[in-house]
Amino acid sequence: MGAAYFYHLTRQPLEATLPMLLTKAMGAGWRVVVRGVEPGRMDWLDQKLWQGGESFLPHGLAGGAHDALQPVLLTTAMEGANDPQCLMAVDGAEVSAEEVQRLERVCVLFDGNDMAALDRARGQWKALTEAGCSAQYWSEESGSWEKKAER
Repeated sequence: MGAAYFYHLTRQPLEATLPMLLTKAMGAGWRVVVRGVEPGRMDWLDQKLWQGGESFLPHGLAGGAHDALQPVLLTTAMEGANDPQCLMAVDGAEVSAEEVQRLERVCVLFDGNDMAALDRARGQWKALTEAGCSAQYWSEESGSWEKKAER
């Protein structure tokens, strides 16, 4: 049974935090699906990941011929064609309790400076923990990531 990790982004934007988390997940040997809600935003994220920084993150945008082979697949679909062990939900993408229980890890990344995103994450936390899922809440407010709550 996996766990849901909530990442409250306040200092670093998604395009800076996501590569760090993807690198950790891939270091654990996991295939990852990054689920968003808007195709245009996923295209943008795809470009940001290809521009990279210090390290290359192999990934693909869903809809290609090799989706099943991608170590990281960016999508707006509910199902990950790459048989993931980890789901990273961005921009308020749906996450089910079944996914949390089935996968090794589910990460919910949300912009703490956006009240709608904050409310959405709170609703997801409540729904998942009430369904019996293990969850952790992480904040970078102090300048480094700290676990603030666990259920």
